[in-house]
Amino acid sequence: MNMKVEHIGIATPRLEEALRFWRDALGLEVKHTEVVEDQGVRVAMLPVGEPRIELLEPTGADSPVAKFLEKRGPGIHHVAVRVADIRATLSRLKDEGARLIDEEPRRGAGGCLVAFVHPKSSGGVLLELVEHAAES
Repeated sequence: MNMKVEHIGIATPRLEEALRFWRDALGLEVKHTEVVEDQGVRVAMLPVGEPRIELLEPTGADSPVAKFLEKRGPGIHHVAVRVADIRATLSRLKDEGARLIDEEPRRGAGGCLVAFVHPKSSGGVLLELVEHAAES
């Protein structure tokens, strides 16, 4: 199984405030921004070497990220790993008894296929599986 860290998702109530640190203070370049309607977030991707920092701003009060911020405040929301075959990975995890949030992948930022694994199955960390559009 060939996996690597894709990005680290960081929840923030206001993207522009977070960018003052990540972009302005650290000097990272924003490579991509978009609104992912399905997930109720506005994202900004900033490469740090090969992996990226993904800043997540909720677009509404009912967004999962808004609920996360309400409960835990700003900070690391999830770790994403890139997989070659997301459906096969989900199937293997399910067979191993992992609790899946998404049993089927859905479209995420950049047109990638994404699926989340519940933190209770991954040591308290929300895990996102990512398959790039060119691979899917």
